[in-house]
Amino acid sequence: QKVSCSDGSEGKKSQHAEEAVFYMNCRAAYLTVLKSSLENIKSKEQLSLVLQQAGRNPSQKTVNKYWTSQTTTLNFDDFCTILKEEKPATKAELLEAFGKIDTDNAGYILHDELYKILTMRGEKMTPDEVSAIIKQADFNYSGKLDYNKFCDLYMTTSEQCCKTAREKLEVDRRLRQQQFGSQAEASSEGVTLPASKPSPRISRKTDHKLTPTKGDSRTPSRPSSAPSCKASISTTISMGASSNRNTKLIEPDTMKEWQCAQSKGCFYLEDDGEIISHKYKLHLPQKSTVCITIKPLNVCQVEGKSCHWLSVDTALYILKENETQENLQLVSFTEQQNKEMFGWKGELGPGVYWLLPFTTGCRLKKVKTQITGEAKLVYRGEDGELALTKEFRATLLDIFETIDLDGNGLLSLEEYNFFELRTSGEKCDEEAWAVCKENFDMKKNELTRQGFMDLNLMEANDREGDPSDLWVTLLSLGYNKALEMTEACPFVIDIYAEKCKPRIKAVYLEAGSWQLNRAICKSVVNKGEAKVMDGCENIIIYTYKAGRRITSVIENKSENKVIIHVSNEQSKNCLSNRGLTVFAVEVAPKSMMVSQHVMPLNEQEEWLYNCVHSLL
Repeated sequence: QKVSCSDGSEGKKSQHAEEAVFYMNCRAAYLTVLKSSLENIKSKEQLSLVLQQAGRNPSQKTVNKYWTSQTTTLNFDDFCTILKEEKPATKAELLEAFGKIDTDNAGYILHDELYKILTMRGEKMTPDEVSAIIKQADFNYSGKLDYNKFCDLYMTTSEQCCKTAREKLEVDRRLRQQQFGSQAEASSEGVTLPASKPSPRISRKTDHKLTPTKGDSRTPSRPSSAPSCKASISTTISMGASSNRNTKLIEPDTMKEWQCAQSKGCFYLEDDGEIISHKYKLHLPQKSTVCITIKPLNVCQVEGKSCHWLSVDTALYILKENETQENLQLVSFTEQQNKEMFGWKGELGPGVYWLLPFTTGCRLKKVKTQITGEAKLVYRGEDGELALTKEFRATLLDIFETIDLDGNGLLSLEEYNFFELRTSGEKCDEEAWAVCKENFDMKKNELTRQGFMDLNLMEANDREGDPSDLWVTLLSLGYNKALEMTEACPFVIDIYAEKCKPRIKAVYLEAGSWQLNRAICKSVVNKGEAKVMDGCENIIIYTYKAGRRITSVIENKSENKVIIHVSNEQSKNCLSNRGLTVFAVEVAPKSMMVSQHVMPLNEQEEWLYNCVHSLL
């Protein structure tokens, strides 16, 4: 028995070591293409490139298998799942494939025959691509390709690619520990392995046994020694208690005669820390003075229940649509504040505008909370029939209020599809909606609150009382196991127009786009204080204070990428969206990026923003 236990223990250790090596290779390949394992793969091309760095050679068919028409991004956990499915080709498999072409078993293929096969069959290659293969002297001679040597070189190149990625990861890890000290990577022996669960965007509700991932394992620490800095600049802003509350914004009550449009929405926190939200189009038929506001939405149906999201900061960036959607021009953003409401008042011409909601991530972030027990969602009555618990019904009413974007007390197919995309990654078509209409309570082709309740009850019945699928839905909507909404923030947008009827429509539910990032940077550059870094005139730090938020932007005017060390060690009562006191950022040549967003930890106390940016 002792020997058996010992063998079992050794087997588990061996398996754990194999998994640790696998995830280390995953990270190495991922970080060769992307800056951080928290950054998402945003295109088919990136997915193909990352797979190649992991020693795979994906066909277009393979890439399309994982990047469908519904895919917008894939995260690191998705990538790990794909690598588990797509095993690297072995030499035996390659030789077998070539053997089907070399029917004479000669050990080579004529260039003319190879050219025809590669340019006319399967995923056709271009003549230039085939020529590049034929010109390789290592396995070509006398108009022939020695495919045995080709396979040897292929395997060697694949292994070298993985080895180079691992070596780069190790060098980067040492540099971070030596220079930054803020995000020292755990060694392979102590690495926390992420659960291989796809993100909600591509997961199915039937994957009810999957648990949320912990994401990237990082150990914040202070630098063991001061970094070697070429130049630096310090910015200090002192803020009084509650001095971030102003009343510049005109109250909507003063515009009772103005025409109004309203839409709700929500910020959702992803497993990798990314924040996604609804995006809107605003239509104005004629020139008018308008007032646009955004604030967290209190949807809590249970008296006395905590509403964590009400302290989350919100903002709206207003962009004008020109000839194309790609060409959006920043108009302004909601910088005026009245309590939890932020707004903007000004004149807009006729046309289409994009409203991009934004939150810094200072308050909406991953927080570990101690939960004593899991809330009960369903129970069986005396008649043996399943029913929803009182707590779960109250939560479903909160969810209904959030996803009922137009606030008419009913869910349209469009509103319901935003809910479906978030919770299952799929959409409900007209035919499926007609089936819902036959089985659940609807009015004017829209789902009622009771219909929504019955829909969830049916889901519980389909699983014979197993609440796993219901929990997948709740977790994807930001609820924890105690039915508290801790990783989402519903909000409401109000638009008042003096001379016309405004129309607002939610069009997307996605992560912050490059247009939003560009708008944030541009607003800080336009309105913030600019400081040129001493000893380096190509690096400019912009700092802007808007209400209870301070944002800094780094502009790199040089031809080379730069690494900027950022220290908040002298700040007091401050909360950074980075979650670290000391960190470093890499800024590409001729570009700008957000360094950090900072808010007061306790708004009732004074806070001091003291940030030092240093060029390494």
